[in-house]
Formats: sequence, structure tokens, C-alpha cells
Amino acid sequence: MILLWGVMQDKPLAAVHGALQRQGAEVRVIDQLDILETGVDLTVDGRVEGRVTVGDVSIDLGDVTAVYLRTYDWRRLPEITEAGPGSAAWQHALAVEEAIAAWLEVTPALVVNPPAAMATNNSKPFQAILIRQAGFDTPETLVTTDPAAVLEFREVHKEIVYKSVSGTRSIVSRLNDKNLDRLDDIAWCPTQFQQYVAGTDYRVHVVGDNVFACKVVSDADDYRYGEKWGMETSFRPCWIPDEQAKRCVKLARDAGLTIAGVDLRQTPDGRWYCFEINPSPGFTYYQAETGQPIDEAVAGLLMKGYEDSRRVA
Repeated sequence: MILLWGVMQDKPLAAVHGALQRQGAEVRVIDQLDILETGVDLTVDGRVEGRVTVGDVSIDLGDVTAVYLRTYDWRRLPEITEAGPGSAAWQHALAVEEAIAAWLEVTPALVVNPPAAMATNNSKPFQAILIRQAGFDTPETLVTTDPAAVLEFREVHKEIVYKSVSGTRSIVSRLNDKNLDRLDDIAWCPTQFQQYVAGTDYRVHVVGDNVFACKVVSDADDYRYGEKWGMETSFRPCWIPDEQAKRCVKLARDAGLTIAGVDLRQTPDGRWYCFEINPSPGFTYYQAETGQPIDEAVAGLLMKGYEDSRRVA
């Protein structure tokens, strides 16, 4: 049995669900929107066993061979937000989320991706260490709360960008004279500043040993928000050199990730920079533009765990 956990309105989760159905897999879903109708019973006696019930549906966790999760912050689910901290609904949701998360850490099933591995996304400086170990270049970086240090960094590199240090999504922007008046705000929030690197952007999705690359065509500093500033962005499926493809696979493995989104930029002189690795990529955004069958590849990865278990049985 293959288990999906998240919100079924989430496009990547829905896409994988559809691909699994097309491949004839036995699939069960734990939809977070049904969290108040969800119960979890775990027992530990030499091995961890358990059962999840969602309404009238019962799922034996011992039958699960692979898991794909794209979970949302349960505290922001409508019913939980309305009930508020400390309420019975809040306590129930917390218990359900903690129980499933604990099971994910010990289950022999293939987990795509384990919560512990995805936690590396909470520190971009730590990610940079893994990126360099995989063989990619990284921009010169400064993490600081000192405006004076930022000005010195800018003097050295001339053009710099700023972004979040954590996994919280932020818009990558260049630091220019117009936003210098907000520089004092960093005293309250450590911020990451990086040397601006000119070049062509590539988004690479790693799914096991498979690599799906696309070239990004955009004039925006952060192509994800190009339309916000009236800038067109397009994606073209492409080939990247084998060496860079292998580095992407190595980076994902070193981070403990089975699937990942890797952001690359090739400079005019041929150097390859990597900015970050996303442990839960919203691949449907790229798949819709490129036609690359990423959902089928993820489903195939989950099915392999399913088929392996059937052969053992």
C-alpha cells in the first residue's frame, strides 16, 4: 500500500495520486483537511505498529510500503485556526501530527522525503556546505544583523542580493539605493546577503536517479515572482552536462532526499553555481510548462517500494 499525506488540493500531491492510480497502485490518503476526523494508534513492542483511521477508512501502517508527503502547517488549517491554541481541536491535531511524524521516522517503508532530511531546508548556510561538497560553486555569502557589514560587503561585490536564511519563502531581490533606508531593519532579523551572480538559471528536479532539467528564461531577480513585476517567465526542457546532473543526484543523496528541486545558474564563463536545494518541490509548476513527466517518475519511485514489498511477501 502507498500512503499519501497532505492536502489533496495540493497540485503535486494530486498529480502523484493520479499517476499512481494510472499505474494500478493501491493508494490511501491522509488528507490534513480531515484532521479532526483522523485518529492514530501506535504500539511499540520490538517493532512499531499502528493504525490510522480517517472517518470510516482504516489504514494499517504495517501494510504501507511507501509514503509521499507534502504537509502543510496544521496550525493554519481552517478548523484549527478557528478553534485557537489550547482548544480540544488544537490538541487533537497536534497529537495526530506528532504520532504520524514519529511513525515516519521509524517505518521501514520508503519515505519521500523523511521529515528529518527536509529539516536541512531550515538553514541555507548549512545547505551551502552540502552544495559545495557536491562540487558546485556557491556565491560569497554574508549572514548578519549589522547594516555596516552589509555596506562593506556591497562595496566589495558591487551588486548583492538578499534573501531569507531559513526555509521561509522570501523574494530574492537586489540591494539597491532605493531600499537602503530599510537596512536598519536587519538588526531584528538575521538576513542572508549574497554576491550577485550573472548567468542563466536552470531548475533541476531529481527523482531517485532521474534528472529533469529545464532552462529558465526571465529577466526577474527571482523568476518565481516575475509576473508580479510584469516580467514574463518561461521554462524550456533541456539537457545539462552529465557532470552537473551527477552533482545534483549526489547533492540530493547527501541531503538524505529521494526527490529534490535544485536551483542552478551557469555563468557566461561556464561556471555552475547552486543556490539551494528544495526538499519538497512544487514540481507541477514546471511540469505544466515543460511537459516533463515528473509526477510519473515520483509515482514510479513509490511503486518500486510497493513492488519490492510484494516480491518479499
